[in-house]
Amino acid sequence: MMRSLYTAATGMIAQQTNLDTISNNLSNVNTTGYKTERTEFKSLLYQTLQTKTTTANGANKPVGAQVGLGTRVAATMSNYTQGAREETEIPTDFALEGKGFFAVRGVDGQTYYTRNGNFSWSQDSNGNTILATSEGLPVLDSRGNTIRVPRGVSSESMVFSSNGTIGYKDATGNVVSLNQSFGIYQFNNPAGLEKMSGSKLAATAASGNPMLEGQNAGLTKTGVYQGYIEASNVQVADEMVNMIIAQRAYELNSKAITTSDSMLETANNLKR
Repeated sequence: MMRSLYTAATGMIAQQTNLDTISNNLSNVNTTGYKTERTEFKSLLYQTLQTKTTTANGANKPVGAQVGLGTRVAATMSNYTQGAREETEIPTDFALEGKGFFAVRGVDGQTYYTRNGNFSWSQDSNGNTILATSEGLPVLDSRGNTIRVPRGVSSESMVFSSNGTIGYKDATGNVVSLNQSFGIYQFNNPAGLEKMSGSKLAATAASGNPMLEGQNAGLTKTGVYQGYIEASNVQVADEMVNMIIAQRAYELNSKAITTSDSMLETANNLKR
């Protein structure tokens, strides 16, 4: 069987994955805090056809003859550039400006991270009013505790500052600090975070351990903007161009398979 059949097939498989990634980007163009993804490829093994000359001494050739055996997907990289800040005027919406991530507690009790600050007030099993994600997962403070509204205080009285500290307004209009702030974390390699459903991210060995802002020297603090959300950083025009490129590459590999099949048919039909 001709190598080109297998080689072109790997190209079609890789470009299908590329198209899947582009489609996911476009489908999340309006997802709060979503970061665009890019498929990266790597070449497969090379088969050495000839390394020595055909002269009598059989010396090594200056340039050998090798043929590549195709491509495969190497990684899907996330681009963590800042998304645009969009005003919502909803007091439980928060946008981050910087490299930080909110911390939330999953249903399995583990801590996850997100840039999606589309929060709301919710009731937990103990009747406390807590700040939660759209999925109902509790948002955590810098100590790993849930962010709660104190007893006897209205959720409308809660106050959040641009540096993430939390308080509430008393009956006289004065702000009372709760000695509590958002748990905002950074990672040495955010591209290494594992993507979960619901805009959640899980720390991995590749991402490094989460670093809490305020407790790690050298970290630039992330700004917290109440009444805003961070829009997706997907550029629709770029994704449409990438889709056309992926389609053309897919068609070229398909054409290579068709041509290889035609050549095999010609060889099989040769008269002896």
